[in-house]
Amino acid sequence: MSNYDHEVTLLGQTIVSDNLGNQTPVDSKNTILCEKLPVSRAEFYTAGANGMKPTLILKVHGFEYDNEAELLFDGVRYNIIKTYSPDFEEIELTCQVAMGRAGGSDEDKTG
Repeated sequence: MSNYDHEVTLLGQTIVSDNLGNQTPVDSKNTILCEKLPVSRAEFYTAGANGMKPTLILKVHGFEYDNEAELLFDGVRYNIIKTYSPDFEEIELTCQVAMGRAGGSDEDKTG
């Protein structure tokens, strides 16, 4: 049985059109519950051979995931590098730390 005892914020973008038809990307955030899974040695080395460095695997309900490319977990921004659906109801998100980005949005880093 899954133990959904962590929160994760899925970060996505949607395209919105204004009254003139100009399209603008708008950031979306969706905070959901998840289960943190260990990154296996095999997963780590297989991904490493392909230039990736998985540091986090999260299991979420499939209906809550909408192909977002990034997420925020424990204040750290991650890229989702692989998804795997072990069954009909859940999906595993394999993630690596987003390079050059800590937590928060780029708008927070004005100066």
